[in-house]
Amino acid sequence: MGKHDSAHIVWDWNGTLFHDNEAIIGATNAASAELGLEPITLEQYRALYCVPVPRFYERLMGRLPTKAEWEVMDDIFHRYYAEHRGLCGLTEGAAELLAGWRSAGHSQSLLSMYVHDELVPLVRGFGIEPHFIRVEGRVGPSGGSKAEHMVRHLGTLGDVEPGRTVVIGDAADDAVAAQAAGAQAVLYTGGSHGRASLEEAGVPVVDSLAEAVAEAERLVA
Repeated sequence: MGKHDSAHIVWDWNGTLFHDNEAIIGATNAASAELGLEPITLEQYRALYCVPVPRFYERLMGRLPTKAEWEVMDDIFHRYYAEHRGLCGLTEGAAELLAGWRSAGHSQSLLSMYVHDELVPLVRGFGIEPHFIRVEGRVGPSGGSKAEHMVRHLGTLGDVEPGRTVVIGDAADDAVAAQAAGAQAVLYTGGSHGRASLEEAGVPVVDSLAEAVAEAERLVA
């Protein structure tokens, strides 16, 4: 069976395959403290988070950060996150689901807005890299939308058809990116967004990665 005959999943990394909520919240609070903001909880983060990320900080601050503020906050965020990500692991069942999807003859790839040169060794360290036909992170400045990256990502995958592709992620932006690329999406509640905000995207919303894969199978059946 050729790849064009099969289903394809594009996985998100942070908050989806990689259960890094604690590191993300800690990094966000470290960055926000630079401007004298009070710490927020995971529940508050999920209620407020959006992309582009500067808009998220606008919700926290009541105004957009200046260019200088954003650069400082972004640097603090990534330094804190890099120091604490080692305490985080894969989401429950992720490795088994990746192996199962691959053994069923389907293909999958990983597209993240996390820095590419940081992403690849992290994925490799968990021993899951062979399950993907492509692992791609962000090259260039942070703070943008995933849509243009998704279109380009699917364009590099050869026989993979957007119409037979499902994006699995934890943010409404994953659904926007999927739509831009002509793919479908399933959103997972265990990461950056709460269920209520995810449901506004108008795509299936699930509470586990196992449910996400089952829904992906249904969508491309």
